[in-house]
Amino acid sequence: MTPTDHFSDSSNRRIWIVGGTSESATLVRSLSSLEIPCTVSVTTGSARSLYPVSSSVRVWLGKLDRDRVGSFLQQEAIAAIVDASHPYAVEISRLSVETARKYNLPYLRYERPAVELPPGVVRRSSVEDLLGGSDLDGERVLLTIGYRFLAQFRSYHDRAVLFARILPSIVALNAAIEAGFGNDRIIALRPPVSAALETALWQQWQISTVVTKASGRAGGEDVKYTVAQKLGVKLVVLDRPTCHYPQQTESLETAIAFCQSLRSN
Repeated sequence: MTPTDHFSDSSNRRIWIVGGTSESATLVRSLSSLEIPCTVSVTTGSARSLYPVSSSVRVWLGKLDRDRVGSFLQQEAIAAIVDASHPYAVEISRLSVETARKYNLPYLRYERPAVELPPGVVRRSSVEDLLGGSDLDGERVLLTIGYRFLAQFRSYHDRAVLFARILPSIVALNAAIEAGFGNDRIIALRPPVSAALETALWQQWQISTVVTKASGRAGGEDVKYTVAQKLGVKLVVLDRPTCHYPQQTESLETAIAFCQSLRSN
């Protein structure tokens, strides 16, 4: 049985929102107000609170992969996919594109806009590209790139003084410790981080270089640019990973219209 076998009754259709971001929360609130049924997938319990309590909204907690996604689609009666995941959550984005093609489901990538890079920012394509050069040598470096990348810096502690800012979770903390960061080199803090707090943290640790991701304004990218220029700190930005989306938008209105169009199909 394919997912579309469930949809002889159009009222049974649901949209899979790949969530976990502020953009997905805004979209789901709009769909809830329009009474458009959707199921939001998230990977952490803390992300549940992003979404409204509504009869038309379900929140599915867990990690989807090729082995589980088919039963998920069938269980939730999924008729379409809107991928509103983080720009760096490329694994789930690629899975959602692959799933849409396999099951012939309408698909839309709804992604937060990129921030225009100001003069003086160093741009690198990946962590590997960064570590292959000398951007960090001899610097006091603050890494704001998530815990998953920290293991790649394990052998770099003798070339720079490294600090890590991570989310306040046991998984992230353990990853930082495993990567060689002592308790005086870790700060666990959930975004958003204000310009005043960024300034205080960078000054407290005497940071000379900050490594961040092109996460957009929702990820505090613009705040880091402002603080870096104010303090004369070098900013290194890792490009968003490449994923080929069948259809993509930065517009909330377009994403809502895409979901509304399924009602008439």
